[in-house]
Amino acid sequence: MAHLLGGESLHLEYPAKVVLGDVTVGIAEGDRVGIVGRNGDGKSTLMKVLTGLVEPDAGKVTRRGGITVGMLPQSDDLPAGTTVERAIVGDAPEHEWAGDPRVRDVLQGLVRGIDWKGLVDDLSGGQRRRVSLAKLLVGEWDVLALDEPTNHLDMEGIAWLAGHLKARWSASAGGLMIVTHDRWFLDEVCTRMWEVHDGEVEPFEGGYAAYILQRMERRRQQDVAETKRRNILRKELAWLRRGAPARTSKPKFRIDAATQLIADEPAPRDSVDLARLATARLGKDVVDLLGVGVSYPPTTAGGEPYEVLRGVEWRIAPGERTGILGPNGVGKSTLLGLVTGDVLPTTGKVKRGVTVRVATLSQQLTELDEFANAKVREVLELQKTSFISEGKELSPTQLLERLGFRSSELSTPVRDLSGGQRRRLQLLLVLMGEPNVLILDEPSNDLDTDMLAAMEDLLDTWPGTLLVVSHDRYLIERITDNQYAIEGGTMRHLPGGVEEYLRRQAAGHGAAPSAGGGTRTPTASGNASSTDATAPAAGDAPAAPPALAGAERRTAEKELSAIDRRLVKLADEIRACHERIAAHDQSDYTGLGGLSAELEAHEAEVARLEDRWLELGELLG
Repeated sequence: MAHLLGGESLHLEYPAKVVLGDVTVGIAEGDRVGIVGRNGDGKSTLMKVLTGLVEPDAGKVTRRGGITVGMLPQSDDLPAGTTVERAIVGDAPEHEWAGDPRVRDVLQGLVRGIDWKGLVDDLSGGQRRRVSLAKLLVGEWDVLALDEPTNHLDMEGIAWLAGHLKARWSASAGGLMIVTHDRWFLDEVCTRMWEVHDGEVEPFEGGYAAYILQRMERRRQQDVAETKRRNILRKELAWLRRGAPARTSKPKFRIDAATQLIADEPAPRDSVDLARLATARLGKDVVDLLGVGVSYPPTTAGGEPYEVLRGVEWRIAPGERTGILGPNGVGKSTLLGLVTGDVLPTTGKVKRGVTVRVATLSQQLTELDEFANAKVREVLELQKTSFISEGKELSPTQLLERLGFRSSELSTPVRDLSGGQRRRLQLLLVLMGEPNVLILDEPSNDLDTDMLAAMEDLLDTWPGTLLVVSHDRYLIERITDNQYAIEGGTMRHLPGGVEEYLRRQAAGHGAAPSAGGGTRTPTASGNASSTDATAPAAGDAPAAPPALAGAERRTAEKELSAIDRRLVKLADEIRACHERIAAHDQSDYTGLGGLSAELEAHEAEVARLEDRWLELGELLG
């Protein structure tokens, strides 16, 4: 593949840290590179050096003649006083940009619902981010460098951006660099990974999942090499001290393939055991929302109250782990406010168990403001002296280590912590308060991929009730067992999880986010059309599938029950099949082939039954 952009022997250091030390990297045509690493290790700096925004202290940046490079920084550079239209398409005549399929696709995917003629000064932070991204993507670029492009994007926007980047160039053209903590996005888009650490850039082939496997295998091989080195040094010392003893056989080490690393993967979350522990701490009653509705007063004189939620029935169980999905503005925060008691229902009622202790990990870090001048160690001394995890008692220091803090950082003032460190300390303080209902509102903000994994590992063993609102698809699927979407002011269970949610959004079943008033967005012809961005009118609601009645309904219910029983049996059969394959003679290819065919048949039947289960669920309502 032809070289597009790269760096040779790049060196960059700040007074107290070497960010890049003799780094050589390159991007060829067709490369889609994800850049990962701990916060502060130089991911964004590397991208800025390669794009020419930062000059290295030594080394040189190489660029093929005539190529164009576009960069999305973390902070936008939208000029004050300009309109959204001018910020995105500049002075181009309307017929030019309106006739370009790429421009129309970008506008539809990113700025739908934003006032096309409004000033950028009046936009929220999330809207400004979308406009900045749209401004970049409507242009023609040979190489794109995106620094946290998924920030402020909802789940539909992230899925759209992934599809756009995959289709933007042919497989052997264009170059892409991405810095993001969204692991699903990295796995969906990237074909290569760079890990930035300790002034080095370590390359890996494949997406995020392949990177994790290769990283584990490299670390294992390094451990083996270090063990060998120590054994050699130990023997050398023995020779020097007492002379050469009889030569002994060298230790042998078995080297497994990277794919075999997951053979010793930890057991999945024991939902039954966690539910039992949660019941012991919470009792049977947590929070019940019974026919709840919430309306806000009209924004104009004589206007109608704005109904955010209506008829919500939700009985939260002890140990429940639920993800709440929906576009920005549909009422997710209002729903969580009902659970915490910060929002009072307009209709219906909320019942709360007497033992319930709710805590929220909010998007803001205001909880740490009172500790700004205190050292991390002093903040811990004000809290509990121990914390129970996996049945073991941990000290605050041990808990900090699980969350990625080093002992040297315990003397750091809170005001000097990075965003990721402050986020981890915020989570620690919340957990040390020993809540039994924990609400996470966009918990992945400011955390790198390693810290997200550490947080998820900690939450795996937490026995309380967990409610999560996040646009991070990987995190939602990792730490929750059930997902619900807010559609048209009501809650809808998603048996198919995030995939089902995205399908429904694409089909137009989701509710439009509220924006507190009318907005204007460009249509395919380029004209601005007025659309109400508040709750949809009753007449605009999508038609529901016809409900079954009488004998048809009873037949469907019986079929649904039979599918449930069959799926349970298939799960046992698949598990047994895996065990037989593992125990079978690996040299008996004929026998293994028969077992593999049996396994594939079971899995195909599961897929067919799950599809039918979803169809029946839609029909039964």
